[in-house]
This record gives sequence, C-alpha cells and structure tokens, in this order.
Amino acid sequence: MGIPNLQIALDHSDLPSAVADIAKVGEIVDILEVGTILCLQAGEEAIRCVRALFPNKKVVADTKCADAGGTVAKNCADAGADWMTVICCATIPTMKAAAKEVEEVQVELYGDWTYEQAQQWLDAGISQAIYHQSRDALFAGETWGEKDLNRVKKLIEMGFRVSVTGGLDVDTLKLFAGVDVYTFITGRGITAAEDPVVAAQAFKAEIQRIWG
Repeated sequence: MGIPNLQIALDHSDLPSAVADIAKVGEIVDILEVGTILCLQAGEEAIRCVRALFPNKKVVADTKCADAGGTVAKNCADAGADWMTVICCATIPTMKAAAKEVEEVQVELYGDWTYEQAQQWLDAGISQAIYHQSRDALFAGETWGEKDLNRVKKLIEMGFRVSVTGGLDVDTLKLFAGVDVYTFITGRGITAAEDPVVAAQAFKAEIQRIWG
C-alpha cells in the first residue's frame, strides 16, 4: 500500500484567483487540477498557466468530457495537461480516443454506474477512477459513509487506482485508514482555508501519519 497523493482542485471562476492560490501551495501538493469550472471559464489558458508555474508537476484537466474525446484530449495535452477526466457515461470509443492523446484518462463517477461498466473501462485500458461526493450532494447534506467506502474498496479490488473527492477535510482522511487510496482531491479544503499553506501541510502530514 502506497502513500496517497494530495491533489488540489482549482474550482475557481476566474484565472487570476486560481493562479494566486496555486502559487501558494503548488509545491506542497502532488497533483494540480484545473477544475471543471475553471476549464469552462478560462479554457486552455488556465492549463497553460498552471503548467508554466509548475513544469514538473502532474497537471489534470478536469473536463468531465462526454464526447469528442480525442479532440478535447489533444487540446488539453497541447496546453500542458498530463491527464484528463471523462464522465462515466461517456462511451468506450470516447474514452479510448481521449486515451490516445493524453498520458492517462480518469473516469469520473457520477450518478448511476455499474461494476459491469467499470470492468469495460478496465478492459479498454482505463485504470484510474475518481469516486465523488458531488458538490450538490454535499450541499444537500450527504456525508461520507460505509456505502462509499465499500464502493471505493470494490473498485480498488477490481484493479483501479481510485481517487476520492468531495468535501474532504483533514478529519475525513481517517475514515479511509487501511484503504489503498491513490489520491485525495480537495479544493476548498485548502483554497478556502484561512491559511492555505498551513491547510495543505496539514493534509500532507495526516496522510503521512495514516499511510506512512
């Protein structure tokens, strides 16, 4: 069991504030994500800025792509992204087309999906999955529970490298103790903190304490 990565999600609505936040903590975290909202608002310029600031970090374009996978992936890769996300309802051809253009594709698990579908993703060469508590679900009062943990464990058993995200804070991490999580993804857990540097360091320290 490895030590999970820490990924920051830049879910900003404008590029200047995203750049200001990533400049503070980019060296502390392991993976940098240009979030879906930022992708929609600032496009590939956001990817280019993050890549320019941190040329040696993994950069994810969280496009949640549903179609035109090859085109979207090529555009993201040309801008500097290593990985790109596709939504779980995308077709296998869309996922395969995207995978030809970027280093890796991650499947975003939203809504209804099945383990039969998950096996098809594995068979297609897609081995990263992102398990969510969505922003809207969290606003509606849902929290992490045993059902979520069991699904994460099942996906790992199938052979996925599983990232988890959605309302994570430092205290949430202990719920996953003993689970081979690939990456913990947080946005506001760091960027909305009173001191983002201290928050990022606290996440890293707790991950090291539990999995180190």
